[in-house]
Amino acid sequence: MPSWIVASIGFIAQALFSSRLILQWIISEKNKKILTPKLFWEISLFASVLLFFYGYLRHDFSIMLGQTLTYYIYIRNIQLQNHWKELPKYVRFFLYFFPVFIVFYGFNNGILDVDLLFKNEKIPLWLLSLGVFSQVLFTFRFVYQWIYSERKHESQLPMGFWVISLCGSLLILTYAIIRIDPVLFVGHFMGFIVYARNILIKRKEDHDSLDKK
Repeated sequence: MPSWIVASIGFIAQALFSSRLILQWIISEKNKKILTPKLFWEISLFASVLLFFYGYLRHDFSIMLGQTLTYYIYIRNIQLQNHWKELPKYVRFFLYFFPVFIVFYGFNNGILDVDLLFKNEKIPLWLLSLGVFSQVLFTFRFVYQWIYSERKHESQLPMGFWVISLCGSLLILTYAIIRIDPVLFVGHFMGFIVYARNILIKRKEDHDSLDKK
């Protein structure tokens, strides 16, 4: 596949990820507290499909790993907001099995194998390790958010989510610069700003809540 098409898929995915953050940011700024509209999770899921495919085309294990780990958490948050069943059944079926299908297809037609993913000449082992660690840390924010939301029985984005996002994003920006990956850089540079702003909003929200008590 031509490199410009691969890059376009990546940029579209990152544009969607950025748009969800901007949407959430605007709504939170307007209400002076952290809010998460259902569209945030729906856009996240669609963007994740595209970015997973981008990672597959780039033979970049760290990108594929990061999207696989968060993919089903997006679905769970849509379920917690009671919007999952609003999607057509065939769409839900496709979304459930998309990552599994791509991995199975990739390994069984000879395009992907362990050496290609883990011994890519363009990604030395130390850089791959940085990418994997960055993605795992960045992904952990959604594991934390998922556990927090399950305990609260509603989808929420707590302070810890934004702090982990900020740290993980900084590491991925470093990986993107070294890897010379403009798709990752553009997406996470915008995210870095939004994460920092949400931390300030959340701190003010918590401070105001204490004052009311």
